[in-house]
Amino acid sequence: MRSFWEQGYDATSISDLTRVMGISAPSLYAAFGDKKALFGEVVAEYGRLYGNFIGRAVAEEPTARRAVERALREAAVEYTAPGRPHGCLIISAALNTTPASAEVAESLREIRQSNIAEIERKIRADVAAGELPAGTDAAALAHYTGAVLQGMSQQSRDGADQETLERIAGTAMRAWPGTP
Repeated sequence: MRSFWEQGYDATSISDLTRVMGISAPSLYAAFGDKKALFGEVVAEYGRLYGNFIGRAVAEEPTARRAVERALREAAVEYTAPGRPHGCLIISAALNTTPASAEVAESLREIRQSNIAEIERKIRADVAAGELPAGTDAAALAHYTGAVLQGMSQQSRDGADQETLERIAGTAMRAWPGTP
């Protein structure tokens, strides 16, 4: 996981993987089939361990505003946690992929788009319930949130600390409709 997270999908070689896993290439192929299948398992494990904070926030918080605020604050913590690579594997592993890795890049894009769609559904529900103004552009607000999360991931990779990301999250929340 760390190799893919730090280097991205394409830049992580089979020899990198076998070295960090302490196994031979034939053992890797016997256990996982190929690099892409191993990466699929890594992505699933990453989601289980670190990456599902958006889904949990959307499911557990009563309003879209609270869900997004929680997700942004949790991103600040997750993206800067000590002892592991900074940023988000789902965002960073797909950077600079080659055409040969188009399927991998697309699978990561689908995960990111699914998160945005979850947020958009929550926003639409709040508009319908009167929690947010009737003219709220749910799609734009959800995509804005996705852009902030992606930007926070890159900022953390560039050295931004948790406090800096928390300030970004606070600034982002002031852009929400109805915020004083």
